[in-house]
Amino acid sequence: MGDSKKLDIDIGQDHIVIQRRYDALGAVNDLLIAIWFLIGSFFFLKESLTTDGTWLFILGSAQLLIKPLIKLVSLIHVGRVYKRSQNNK
Repeated sequence: MGDSKKLDIDIGQDHIVIQRRYDALGAVNDLLIAIWFLIGSFFFLKESLTTDGTWLFILGSAQLLIKPLIKLVSLIHVGRVYKRSQNNK
């Protein structure tokens, strides 16, 4: 591990605030995914609710697409704040 290169850019308090907001958004997204899949699973136990359960699985699956988008937006946002802080020096 001593040979690995790590890039750690310190942009101070702004980075912490930005990262915490995106982490919270990601946690809420993960919680909603779990809820949709859990409720959808219970819906599959009763035949009359199977269609609704399928839609909840589709909703949960669509939210799985949001996870990497949140991470990507977070990285872009932090990069822009860093660039702005470098220009102000």
